[in-house]
Amino acid sequence: MNRIHRCLGVLTALGGTLLTLAVAAPAVLATIPDPGGGPGSRPQPALHTVVTGGMPGWQITLITAGAALAAAVAAVLLDRAWAARRSGAHGAGLAARQSVTAQAD
Repeated sequence: MNRIHRCLGVLTALGGTLLTLAVAAPAVLATIPDPGGGPGSRPQPALHTVVTGGMPGWQITLITAGAALAAAVAAVLLDRAWAARRSGAHGAGLAARQSVTAQAD
């Protein structure tokens, strides 16, 4: 079963990578054609970027820090839950609850 999970994880990672490349490829391959420098060609016009809106840098930093903090908290909680399940730390509490419910019946 462990081998199947590992294979599925690898396939998922490869699928995600392929999807990322498929989405990013058009942007990477989009280039302005070179005029060639012949007698009939004109130089490319200068492009001026105009930004009228957008999100300030401090908001982007705040969102990134919040997402990193949330991911860290989730990782710690999942790690503790996994370690408790692996070590059987909740076994005594589980046995006590089962005996109480068995006595109630």
